[in-house]
Amino acid sequence: MLICPECQFENPNGNNFCQKCGTSLTHKVCPQCSTDVSVDLLQCHNCGAECGTVWWAIVGVEGTGDWGLGIGKEESTGDEGVVGVGENIPQSPMPDAQCPMPDTQCPMPDAQEPTPDNAPTLPPKLSIGTYLGKEQRYQFLASPLVENGEVSTRVLDRQPYQISPIEAILANQKQGVMASMNEISGIPKIAEAYIALQSPHHPEIPKIHDAWEDDEMQVVLIEDRSHWQYLLDAWKQETTSSLQILHWCYQMTQLWTLLEPLNCHYSLLDISNLRLDEDQTLGLQRLYLQPIETELPDTTATFEEFSAEAFILRPLGRVWQQLFRSSQRTQFGSLIQVLEDLEQGNIPTIAQLRSRLQDVATELEVGSSPIFAESVLPTASPTFLQIDDSEDTLARGDDLPTVVLSMQLSNLEDAGSTDVGRQRQHNEDCFGIVTKIEKVDLPKNRILQAQGLYILCDGMGGHAGGEVASQLAVQTLRQYFQENWDSNQFPSESKIREAVYLANRVIYEKNQQDARSGVGRMGTTLVMLLIQGNQAAVAHVGDSRLYRLTRKRGLEQLTLDHEVGQREISRGVEASIAYARPDAYQLTQALGPRDDSAINPDVEFFHINEDSLFVLVSDGLSDNDLLETHWQNHLLPLLSFTNNLEQGVTTLIDLANQYNGHDNITAILIRAKVRPNTGSRE
Repeated sequence: MLICPECQFENPNGNNFCQKCGTSLTHKVCPQCSTDVSVDLLQCHNCGAECGTVWWAIVGVEGTGDWGLGIGKEESTGDEGVVGVGENIPQSPMPDAQCPMPDTQCPMPDAQEPTPDNAPTLPPKLSIGTYLGKEQRYQFLASPLVENGEVSTRVLDRQPYQISPIEAILANQKQGVMASMNEISGIPKIAEAYIALQSPHHPEIPKIHDAWEDDEMQVVLIEDRSHWQYLLDAWKQETTSSLQILHWCYQMTQLWTLLEPLNCHYSLLDISNLRLDEDQTLGLQRLYLQPIETELPDTTATFEEFSAEAFILRPLGRVWQQLFRSSQRTQFGSLIQVLEDLEQGNIPTIAQLRSRLQDVATELEVGSSPIFAESVLPTASPTFLQIDDSEDTLARGDDLPTVVLSMQLSNLEDAGSTDVGRQRQHNEDCFGIVTKIEKVDLPKNRILQAQGLYILCDGMGGHAGGEVASQLAVQTLRQYFQENWDSNQFPSESKIREAVYLANRVIYEKNQQDARSGVGRMGTTLVMLLIQGNQAAVAHVGDSRLYRLTRKRGLEQLTLDHEVGQREISRGVEASIAYARPDAYQLTQALGPRDDSAINPDVEFFHINEDSLFVLVSDGLSDNDLLETHWQNHLLPLLSFTNNLEQGVTTLIDLANQYNGHDNITAILIRAKVRPNTGSRE
């Protein structure tokens, strides 16, 4: 079955084009030069950009070492249970000519990189250019080395639109259908851990693509993170603050709690396995399955005088010690005592370790703002410790508060567009974007001073009615905040409400002047987002929406439609009954048709504490749960700053025209990147 990359329709294997939307299933567009490239090639033949689908393959080969995947290396670097950079995962060099290229350039299987004399012999079937598995689908891109019974290297997926058995299991899990024992019986044990941890709430864990085992080998294919930055490299940098290091330590405690029930916490003890994504967020290159064996410290204390968990936590402290030694950075503040207490078994629980890290952060605090703060949105706070979305097996307890590092805005981008749709003759939507961005460079810090005003209106009242109303609202709000938004102070709720009421009065007075009556009175919906630093506020009237997308929380609708159906639900009526009414989608309030007494705008404030994509949309895009259905394919990639927002907006409008198209379509995308507030001393 071939899954269309655009509409996710399931096509027969022999199809060259999607039966539903017509997208090519044999070629893709190069993201660099827009040339059509065959989906089974690694590089664009025009510009050389890598555009193939690449996975990280972990292969256990019988006869080359310990049989079984995910067994961590037993050797140590002098620190019990801690493995240094490059000692566990072979860092194989990439050849100059990467297969597959055009046939005349494709290296033959014997064109392998030389291996050390003491390296295990590589089976010929796992050489560069050869295929992994009987289906001739996954092709080796580099000469892998066999170490500790494993081969680890990059492979090219020559059939990237073919759904794998593991992907089918994960797709069924999203629909509430759990995998049977027969479905998971033929995969390596480590693959079960990847499956259990697959969730939008756990981007730290690599996504699994496929896994299988037979009489000769065990195979796991996961997301390729070999290009991610080593944590140690960032730890070494002089520009990395002590608070940033403390934040990474805290992230490791979160991962420890997540991984320990699955016996995968050994993954944190290989320093080369600790990586950073483009947003400097900690992640793992892969998982390891291995019990952690610790010894009693050199002390006269008996085993009973120490808790078992204290000994489990001690290797984590040794990882931190090695990071300091390898980076030649000096340990700071009370963290020195924390490391000593971990070594001696004096910190028995993760909760106490987190509390101690918070104490260190308070010690390092500069200025009046807290370094760690409780989440300001308790009802929507991320649950870092959940294995899946249905069972709160590792949900945080009262002794494990959701704690986030104080963040500051480091980048702000936006894009917006509107389209008439496939059935309307004129466009009654209108949007406005006003931003002020200034970057201030200090010797060891860069401060982004940013303001953003984003307005979207969906007019009503027919030609020369809805168009006028939406334009009047956007113009009025832009002018108001231009005159009343002090760069040193975020607008208060009263200021925001005053602006919305002013826009209502302008449209209302226009209706009165033109003697409009009944359905001829023009009006408009409104959704408006204000951003200053990492502070944000949303105001809305009607059914235009604001969504927020983050890696940990997924897609969230931040506004509630002002319509009859939602009003009835708020009164206790069941949703199925509320939306069975013929007037369920009729608006209960809008700007312009009536005076100020008829509207009550919703205004909410929040902080941006993680990288976020905000999406303002009219109902031409939000109808029929379009975003809820397609966000993982059309919105989630836009969280990455390597993807173009303008192109993302265009894709969303095309999607709406394909599935909706009955109304005007408008979207604004805002991508906000944050980083820990270093509390610069300058």
